[in-house]
Amino acid sequence: MPTALIFRERLLPTSETFIVEQASALKRYRAVLTGIYRTMPTVLSGLEEVVAVEGKTKAAKCLGRIYGYLSAQPSFLKKLVALEPTVLHAHFAIDGVKALPIAEAMQLPLIVTLHGYDVTTSDDYFANSFSGRHYLRNRRKLFDRAQRFVCVSRSIREAALRAGFPEGKLQVLYTGIDCHRFRPVHSERDPDLVLFVGRLVEKKGCEFVLRAMAMLRESRPAAHLEIIGDGPRRAELEELARCLQVRVNFRGIQSSEEVRLSMSRARVLCNPSVTAANGDSEGFGMVFAEAQAVGTPVVSSWHAAIPEAVSHGETGILCAERDFAAIAEALATFLGDDEFWMRTSTRAAAWVRENFDISHQAKKLEDIFDESCSQPRVLEANRLKRASLSPGMPVSP
Repeated sequence: MPTALIFRERLLPTSETFIVEQASALKRYRAVLTGIYRTMPTVLSGLEEVVAVEGKTKAAKCLGRIYGYLSAQPSFLKKLVALEPTVLHAHFAIDGVKALPIAEAMQLPLIVTLHGYDVTTSDDYFANSFSGRHYLRNRRKLFDRAQRFVCVSRSIREAALRAGFPEGKLQVLYTGIDCHRFRPVHSERDPDLVLFVGRLVEKKGCEFVLRAMAMLRESRPAAHLEIIGDGPRRAELEELARCLQVRVNFRGIQSSEEVRLSMSRARVLCNPSVTAANGDSEGFGMVFAEAQAVGTPVVSSWHAAIPEAVSHGETGILCAERDFAAIAEALATFLGDDEFWMRTSTRAAAWVRENFDISHQAKKLEDIFDESCSQPRVLEANRLKRASLSPGMPVSP
């Protein structure tokens, strides 16, 4: 079975379980997660993992960040060569740039999945950080070297085109979710529970859920909100909730299993994403597919790729960005209209199985791997690779 290296500089933020689930769904390729250093807290993947810098200390993290901007390290390359990989799959364009030295040293075809901020964030914003400037300096090389850019939605493909990515290398492929794990269960739901799941950052729009819940207070006094997730805006959002006198429980980071159970218990998921000041937008929003898969309808925004994930009027209700009055009205509909809720709940579960089943989507990704590995240049490189590569020698970027 051929081996695919799944690259992320940091292995692996808790918000990125979708990377693990996609890798685990591969059937014809052995997936090995690889990166520069580990992040804490981290996703427990259950997959084989190889990192350049081991350890969880601040010093290890600092060294890992330095390695991310340097040539592929000989000791790291030696570990990777021993795996005999045939393809390198990086997640996010910025990580694609950091995977370039590995792809060059091992002469591997490079596939890069574009998820959202990597193509929607402005160049001016990237230019404000060392990491962003490194990306901008090497982006043209990434355009030339990568064999395929996998876009997680049509919206991201359009954004990638606007950002200058080569049109002929762009291919839309929804990541997908595990429809065996995320499926409707016969459990009692809380008829007044609204759920938000996501990082507490500007683009997730949590502020507008809180404002909508405040508007619901008189008409639906039993309505209450649970927020799963953490982030830099948590303290600000907690203060807003106090000022608005909203019934809310900030639950912080929870396991994937607890998220699934909470989705199955909630009446409706409300994640009204918005375009951030720096241009950052949703790539697809796996949380929408997961909620619908367990039969939980969605209230969200006419934003980026969300209309691809949520069928307005059939599996959820979409509102204009930042329109918390419309969000409150949509929530009131789901909380108060049992017939409408049942119809959308049933359709939501079917919608996800029809469009976003991870087993089907993973097969399509493997087809992309196959195509990339079969190109003449790659075949010749693979033939010469083991004879020419000496992992004990320094490798230039």
